[in-house]
Amino acid sequence: MSRTVFFHELGDPEVMRLEEHHVAEPGPGEVLIRVDAIGLNRAEVLFRTGRYIEPVRRFPATLGNEASGVVEAVGDGVTGVRVGQPVSTVPAFSQNDYGVYAERTVVPAAALIRRPDELGPVEGAAVWMPYVTAYGALVEVGGMKPGDTVVLNAASSSVGLAAIQVANRVGATPIAVTRTADKRETLRKEGAAAVIVTESEDVAERVRAVTGGRGAEFVFDAVAGSGVRDLASVVADGGLLLIYGALSGEPTPYPAIDLGMPPLNMRTYTMLETARDPERLRRAEAFVLSGLRSGALRPVVDRTFELEHMVEAHRYMESNVQIGKIVVTVSH
Repeated sequence: MSRTVFFHELGDPEVMRLEEHHVAEPGPGEVLIRVDAIGLNRAEVLFRTGRYIEPVRRFPATLGNEASGVVEAVGDGVTGVRVGQPVSTVPAFSQNDYGVYAERTVVPAAALIRRPDELGPVEGAAVWMPYVTAYGALVEVGGMKPGDTVVLNAASSSVGLAAIQVANRVGATPIAVTRTADKRETLRKEGAAAVIVTESEDVAERVRAVTGGRGAEFVFDAVAGSGVRDLASVVADGGLLLIYGALSGEPTPYPAIDLGMPPLNMRTYTMLETARDPERLRRAEAFVLSGLRSGALRPVVDRTFELEHMVEAHRYMESNVQIGKIVVTVSH
C-alpha cells in the first residue's frame, strides 16, 4: 500500500486528496520506487485545473513526474537499474499514465537517472526539470554560445535560475526579468548579469542599454501573452524567442505579423523534446552532472513541505512568491 495524492475533479488545490492506494508490481519496462522527495512544477497546477497541454483522461487522476527515491523492484526487460539504487525521475511521461505524488509508485525505467552521491533526496528532486528545460532549449535547440546574451522572463522560477546558471557556464550573459524589486538582489546573487524590474523599468530600453544596442540572441519566456510583443522587440538579428510556458493565461500573438515588426525567429519549447529523446537526454545528463560536480550548477530550493501538506504546498506555488524550487518530502 501507499499513500498517494489523487484528485477526483478539476479545481483548486483542495481537490487533492491523500488516499491509501494499492501499488501494482512494475510491468515490462517499469520500475517501482520508494519516493523520498517530490519536486513541484507548474505543469501539475495546469493539469489539476484542466489548463495543461493535455487534458485529464480519467478520474481519479494522479499528479507529478519529478521525484527522487530508491528502486524497490524492476519489471521485465529493465536493465541498468538495480534494487536499492538511489534515482531521480525525469519528467518524460504523461501524468495520465504515472504520478509521483506518493510514498511508493511505478514509473517507466526510461525516465530514471541515477542520483549521484553528492545529491541528497531533496536536491535530487529539484534538478532535472529545471536544468533539462534550460539546457535543452538554450543549448540543444538554440545553440547558445559564449558571448551570447539571453533575456530570462520569470527569472526567479526554478527554470529561470537554472537558465542563469546554464548561461554562465556556457559563457553567455543572462539578463533576468522579474515583476517586482524584492527579488532583484537575490537574482544578482544567483548570477544574473543584470536584473530588469518590469513594474518600474522598460524591458526593451534596458536590454538595449546592457547589450550596447545589439539586442539579445535569446529570449527565454515562461509567461507568454501580450508581453511577447515587448520581448520580441529586443531579439537581435538572427536571434531566437523561445516560449516554454504560459503563466499569463492570455492568448499569445505572433509579433512578426504586426506592421513594422522585423522578421522574427520564434518557437515554443517543452522539455519533453529532450526528455523523450535518448540521445538528447544523454547529453543533458552529462552536462548537468558535470556541472553539479564542478559547482557551476546548484539547485535552488525555496521551501520544503511534507506529503501531508500537499494542498498547502500547491497554494504556496500559486502565490508566486518563491525563488527556486518547492520540494515535498516523504517520511517512511
